[in-house]
Amino acid sequence: MHKAGFVNIIGNPNVGKSTLMNAFVGEKLSIITSKAQTTRHRILGIVNGENFQMVLSDTPGIIKPAYELQESMMDFVKSAFDDADVLIYMVEIGEKELKDEAFFNKITNSKIPVLLLLNKIDTSNQEQLEEQVQAWSEKVPNAEIFAISALEGFQVQEVFTRIIELLPDSPPFYPKDQLTDKPERFFVNETIREKILLHYKKEIPYAVEIDTEEFLEEDDIIRMRSVIMVERDTQKGIIIGHKGSALKRVGIEARKDLEKFFGKQIHLELYVKVNKNWRSNTNQLKRFGYNQK
Repeated sequence: MHKAGFVNIIGNPNVGKSTLMNAFVGEKLSIITSKAQTTRHRILGIVNGENFQMVLSDTPGIIKPAYELQESMMDFVKSAFDDADVLIYMVEIGEKELKDEAFFNKITNSKIPVLLLLNKIDTSNQEQLEEQVQAWSEKVPNAEIFAISALEGFQVQEVFTRIIELLPDSPPFYPKDQLTDKPERFFVNETIREKILLHYKKEIPYAVEIDTEEFLEEDDIIRMRSVIMVERDTQKGIIIGHKGSALKRVGIEARKDLEKFFGKQIHLELYVKVNKNWRSNTNQLKRFGYNQK
């Protein structure tokens, strides 16, 4: 028999959802930084075995939306409840609750299997861990609880094995050699955005969107031209930096990661443009793949 199903990962921002998915897939598909709200889209990572296909879904961290972009991000989370065969609810040591009560009620009333993963246990002691396991088993009695460290790989294989056991009998949903549902340009955009998240402070990373306008693949090189969109002229100046030094650093680091990802030499051109208030503009959000209702 062949098993296949959708395994959707939800939780508050910065609890380790992207780290877990990347560990399962074996590829860096989702941005991982110490900053919250790094995942903006719902990203599928496909893990294939001889007799199974696990379609993992990394979603944005659950927040109370403050503007149109965040509303769209929460729509991606809502959609993760609709098609899940297994639901992973990820929390971290010391966390008390989900930031949205309606989502929490959906989890506790779920008719599908729920795995509650208590992450970052490498930052706790045995007494705290036992208290947390007890508290979460009372809050989410319908869940199987696993104490893990996604970063260190502790108990990750055990969770993976359990998921396979829970998958329904089904033929694969995607070709067996497919890794994700996103096009190549998406990962170019995300790689550049990750470098901006790492090197810029305050509001700058959250006011940025990337648009890869050109992606030309030749035998031994891929030529890319990407535009970094910001909302204000002052942000444009900060992104570029003194004599272009800040933008150059982003380009060099992104190119190195992209060469690893694609296994080819990369030529990357970066430009910065002002796209005023794009985060609150419905048409702009649709253009960047949000608001897909």
